[in-house]
Amino acid sequence: MRDFNSAPLPFMGQKRRFARAFKRSINEIENVKVIVDLFGGSGLLSHISKFCLPDVRVVYNDYDGFRERLANVDRTNEMLRGLREIVSGVQGDKRVPDDLKDKILSFISEYEKSGFVDYITLGSSLLFSGKRATCYDELAKHTMYNCVKMNDYDVEGYLDGVEIVSEDYKVLYERFKDVKGVVFLVDPPYLSTDVGQYKCYWKLGDYLDVLKVLETDRYFYFTSNKSQIIELCGWIRDNIEGGCDPFNGAEVVTVENTINFDCGYTDIMLIKK
Repeated sequence: MRDFNSAPLPFMGQKRRFARAFKRSINEIENVKVIVDLFGGSGLLSHISKFCLPDVRVVYNDYDGFRERLANVDRTNEMLRGLREIVSGVQGDKRVPDDLKDKILSFISEYEKSGFVDYITLGSSLLFSGKRATCYDELAKHTMYNCVKMNDYDVEGYLDGVEIVSEDYKVLYERFKDVKGVVFLVDPPYLSTDVGQYKCYWKLGDYLDVLKVLETDRYFYFTSNKSQIIELCGWIRDNIEGGCDPFNGAEVVTVENTINFDCGYTDIMLIKK
C-alpha cells in the first residue's frame, strides 16, 4: 500500500496537516480491532489508518461522494490534458481571456453530456485560490486562471483494503459502538467555518448531536477554535449540575492555519486513547 500524506485529489478540509501526529497517535493505541471513520471526507484518515495498521478493519463512510471522483480519475486526467492545450498560450497563474474561457466551458459541456465531470478537481486548475465549483453553473460564473495541473493525478492504491460505506453517521455509530476494540474518527463539518463543499446544511443542533458519539472510550475528534465547541462543553461541565464534558482528559494537538497576513485560525485534534 502506498503512503499518502494528503488526499490524491483536491478536497476542502482534508487532514493533511495532522497526518504526522495522527500516524503517531493511531500507532500508540493498543488492541485496536476496527477503526470507523464516521465523516470520511477525502478518506485520508482511513487511508493512514489502514497503512499504519494493515491488519485492522477500517470502515470509511464516504459522506461526500469522494469515491466517485477517485473512480473517474482517468476521465478527469483526460480532461486536464485537453485543458492544457486550450490554455497553452496563457502564462501560468494569469487570467484566461474571455474567448478561451468560452472554449473551456464548451469543452467541459461536451464531457458533461457523456458522463461524470469532477468539477472540484477541474476548479482547482481553473479558479483563483480559495474559489470552488461543484457544478457547471458555479464554474461558469467565476473568472478563470491558468492554474492547470501539469501532470496527471495518481490515486492508485489510495483506499486499498478499506471498507467503504455511505450512510448516516448515527446509524454507523450505533452499529459499531459496542464492538470490542473500536476507535471512532469524528471529523464533522466545522461549526462557523465554510462548509460549501459538503452536501448538507449543518445547524448548531447538528454539531451538538455529534458529541453523543464521544461517549465511547476511544476517539479522534477534529474541530477548530472558530467553533468554540470545546469552550462550550467546558462551560457546561463547570456550570450545570450533572453536566459532562466529552473532551475532559483528551489529548490536544493543534495546527495553526493562516488565511492572510492578519487572519488565521487553529485546527484542533482531540484524542482519547
